[in-house]
Formats: sequence, structure tokens, C-alpha cells
Amino acid sequence: MTDNSLDFLQEPDAAPQRRGLSLSSIVLLIGVILSGLVLAWQLANQNRLQPMPGEPARDFLLTTFDGQTLSTADLRGQIIVINFWASWCAPCREEAPDLQQLHLDYADQGVTLIGVNWLDIEGEALAFMDEFGLTYVNGPDMGERIAEQYAIQGAPETFIIGPDGTVTHSFLGLVDYDKLAAAIDEVLAGEDAT
Repeated sequence: MTDNSLDFLQEPDAAPQRRGLSLSSIVLLIGVILSGLVLAWQLANQNRLQPMPGEPARDFLLTTFDGQTLSTADLRGQIIVINFWASWCAPCREEAPDLQQLHLDYADQGVTLIGVNWLDIEGEALAFMDEFGLTYVNGPDMGERIAEQYAIQGAPETFIIGPDGTVTHSFLGLVDYDKLAAAIDEVLAGEDAT
């Protein structure tokens, strides 16, 4: 008579080992690689479309929240700071006081700050402007025309345009007063040198 109570201590028969990948694993791997390549290509393409420092800025018309029409082409000769923002954007809330202070400090030096409200609800955007006491020009980007021209990737994004209409600086994401002021001072110093 054999005692089967200790059978659990014996090693089980080894299962046959497979070599290589199955067809479904290969198809899945190819799909993942192709998806990654497509995503990388789209991101590279998107970045290439965005106006970079040294390139001409894209002119646009903006109808402000108070019904005025603003043309960036008409502002040639000034420094323009374009900030894409939204009321639902946490970093936008963080940078709003700095942008307002920048507007107050540089408006008399030929610097125009333009807020382009992106993918937002008008009432929420107006409440945001009221909360932070924004007095610089702001308007909604109806149909995302301006966001498409600038190929923005999200809010906030900020572009500085020199008096000659060339992008001098761009900031993806949160930017603070010191960084913007340093960039504007650099552009102003370049004007003085000419």
C-alpha cells in the first residue's frame, strides 16, 4: 500500500516549453509599435507646425469678450504676449495674477498682452477674469481657429512676438512673472540696440 498523502511534495511533470512568440503575440507587438510610431509622428508634426522662436508669428483676428475686434497685424511694431488659457486649467489659475501684473508693469513700454480663451464656457471664462481682476485684452477662440494656427498642445501656452512680427519666445505650460519679464526685457533690449 502506498501513501499518497505526500504526493504534493513531488515535482509535477514539466509542461512542454514553447519556443518563440505566438502569432497573436507578434500581431499585438506590431500593433503597439505601429501605434507608438504614429503617435510620435503626430507629436513631431504638431511641434513642427507651432511657430518657433525666429519664425514669423501667425496673425489673427480676435473678437474680445466686450465685442471689440483686435488684429495682431495692426499691433506690428509692439511686443505682443499671447497667452492661451482656460478657466478649468489649474496652471492657468496659478499664472493669472502674474500675467495681470505683467500687463500693468509693461503696458506703457509698448507691450500688449492678449489672452486667448480656449475650449471654455463664456460664463466660466468671464468669472475667471473677474476673480483675478484681468484688465488686459481677452477673447474666446471660437472654433479653435487661433489654437489651430498656433498648434497649441494644451493650456496654458504663451508666445512672445517681437515688434517685427517674429516669435521670440514660447512657453509650453505654466510660466511665471520672472520668466516672462526676463524674456520681454530681452526683446526690449534688442530694440534699443537697433
